[in-house]
Amino acid sequence: MPPETHEGLPPPTIVSAPALTELFDALHARGYTIVGPTARDGAIMLAELSSAAELPYGWGVETEAGRYRLRARGDPAAFGHSAGPQSWKDVLHPPRAKLWEADRTPDGGVVVTEAVERHRYALLGVRPCDIAAIRILDRVLTGGRHVDSRYAGRRDGNFVIAVECTEPGATCFCTSMGTGPHADAGFDLAMTELVDGGDHRFLVRAGTLAGAEVLSALPGRPADDATVSYAAGAVAQAATMMGRSMPGEGLPDLLAASRESPHWDDVASRCLTCGNCTMVCPTCFCSTTEDVTDLTGDHSERWRRSDSCFDLDFSYLHGGSVRTSGQSRYRQWITHKLGTWHEQFGSSGCVGCGRCIAWCPTGIDITQEVAALSALQVAASPPEEAP
Repeated sequence: MPPETHEGLPPPTIVSAPALTELFDALHARGYTIVGPTARDGAIMLAELSSAAELPYGWGVETEAGRYRLRARGDPAAFGHSAGPQSWKDVLHPPRAKLWEADRTPDGGVVVTEAVERHRYALLGVRPCDIAAIRILDRVLTGGRHVDSRYAGRRDGNFVIAVECTEPGATCFCTSMGTGPHADAGFDLAMTELVDGGDHRFLVRAGTLAGAEVLSALPGRPADDATVSYAAGAVAQAATMMGRSMPGEGLPDLLAASRESPHWDDVASRCLTCGNCTMVCPTCFCSTTEDVTDLTGDHSERWRRSDSCFDLDFSYLHGGSVRTSGQSRYRQWITHKLGTWHEQFGSSGCVGCGRCIAWCPTGIDITQEVAALSALQVAASPPEEAP
């Protein structure tokens, strides 16, 4: 399912910005539906794109806890923005999808039709943190005994075009999570956008044979050592510019030891339990089902829609909900995301994209909450005896 890497791939190539038109042509000629970023509704959104002209040239973003704003850049960069409210989860595991429909036949029988989707998507502008998130969704939704056929239908055959980050947002912390800003795997093509001195270009690397084939269709020239070094330096510099950080080790133990921490009451006093954090998170995958029927009862449909552990009914069992307080629901979310996810899926459920921070209406910052829990644990620990 993820792109397979191969030896013998071509060296990096310098491609001019106008050549993005040829990239679209090459992908369309191979039957791909291109999904990428565009400026719409006051944000950088993901949409099916018909041409390179729809990319958000000249737009950047300003982010902070509880804040996200588009801003005009001083250059024509197409990918000069950090994570928006949507992730690639919205494409591969959409918030609402039909599972099946059933119709009553004139003779009284029932015909059930399963809604199996097959798409050939080219994902354009995937950030390294989101590549990591897609890898997590692959593990969750296709890595076990029960494969999610809808996800697999949208994921199989993807052509992934990564864009490395040179300007992280204020809420980004992918470096501390080991997920960026450099793209090292999981892509067919990886691009580093360079805009300086009026020269708008991309350093493009192929990660698969499919990527090498598309790259060969683009006008470009072999990258010189100076450009390769310049691009690598810009990405390395971005790694030092993260606005937040998360401890690299010990989070599962910290969350397990903090189950009865008084800090959860403080979080609950600010949390609206709206579920925004789970909706924008690129790895939250929970869903529920709903059935609808027409007024005659002759046609019915079953739909899957996104669900959230912040929903009061999410933990409903016979007799009532298990987690009735906002305190317990936030604790459940962060403990699973950073702690028990390791036990369940072998990695953290957080990739450091910072979306949950920017899109929380009250500005709750997951990195600050972890820091507060850590400080309380240290304060409660007995002092070490002097030797």
